[in-house]
Order: sequence, then structure tokens, then C-alpha cells
Amino acid sequence: MMLSLFTVVLIMVGLVWLNGRCREAARIDWGWFWLNRLDGFNRLYCHRYHRLAQIELPIPETGAAIVVANHISGLDPLLMVASSRRPLRFLIAREQYQRFGVQWLFRAVGCIPVDRENSPEKAMRQAFKALREGEVVALFPHGKIHLDTDSPRKIKAGAARLAVIAKVPLIPLRISGVLGQGKVMSPVFLRGQAKIRRLPMIRVEEQTSDELNVAIQQALDP
Repeated sequence: MMLSLFTVVLIMVGLVWLNGRCREAARIDWGWFWLNRLDGFNRLYCHRYHRLAQIELPIPETGAAIVVANHISGLDPLLMVASSRRPLRFLIAREQYQRFGVQWLFRAVGCIPVDRENSPEKAMRQAFKALREGEVVALFPHGKIHLDTDSPRKIKAGAARLAVIAKVPLIPLRISGVLGQGKVMSPVFLRGQAKIRRLPMIRVEEQTSDELNVAIQQALDP
């Protein structure tokens, strides 16, 4: 009985301690208490466990922007959020959005599901609406996990199209150092030496969608 009581007390103390650390680590106000704590937990997890270097994504303090990155694992979005001072609205494949057990989280943080087979334009309209309202949209132009060792893959045109229509800057990133690259779930738990490299901002002034797409491809390719 005493042992059980001691265990309960120990768990409660641990939860109080973790709550305090998550509160201190959080950098974004998501509008919900539990999401703010989750933001802090994610930052602690990425920086302490995955050894992600402390950097800040070069996004404007206010106003819309589009963040684009190479996509090497399911850990990538967590690393990006852990390095951002503003919420990121990710475009993700509908089959990932509907993954059992995490759909509630994707919905809560404003992810935009992309139905690539039936109505991809619906996601584009949602993303444009988010940009028009001054939010930051994030996506992986390769369309799926693509490693540097894979055969060259032409990127999707969505990011360039959105940038031209919304007239917002493109912020490219390169992610590396993830253990278990090429997988979705296992890299989240395998401890690597995660890195995000900030690349020069791509401005849209007087550039066509095709020209921007080439610029994104050059930035993200090794």
C-alpha cells in the first residue's frame, strides 16, 4: 500500500515538474493551454533528445510566408515547429492526416490535408486563405519523403504557385542528421543529430511560377 502511494506521489511530482519545463520551453501561443504545453514538450524533445541545434526560422514577425523544406522523415515537421516562433500550417497528404491516433492533433494545429487523387485544388484554396490572413504555410515540395541518395525527383509546383498568387516570400530549409531517414514513425524515436540549415529567402517579385519552381528545386537539392 505504501509503495503504491509512493509511486502515485512520484508520478504526480514528475508531472508537475514536466509541466513547468514545458511551460518554460514553449514559444508559441496556439490559443489552447494543452497545445502550448505540447509546443514546449516538442521543443524539449527535439533539442534535448534529437540534439537539434538552437536556431530560429527566418520567418517575418508578422505577415504571411511560405516555408519549404526537403523531406527525409516523419520527424521533419516536429523539427521545424521546434525552430519556429510562429505557428506553421502544414500541407500534408490526406492519408497521413487521417492516420489513426494523431488526426486530432493535425486538426488542432491547423494542418491542411491534400487529397492528391481527387481534389488537390481544395487544399490550395485553404492554403491561399491562410496566407491571405497572414499565416505561415509550410510544405514539402517533393510531395513525399525523398532522400538525397534517391534518384532526382521533380518538385511539385504548389509552393511556387501559392507564392506568386499570394505575393509572399519563400523560405527554404535543408534538414539533415535524422536517424532512420526514409521512414515516417521510427525517426521520431531514434536519436540522431538533427540539423536545420537556413537558406537564402526566395523573393517572388517579377518571377514566374516556373522560375520560382526552379529556384526552389535548386535550393532544396543537395
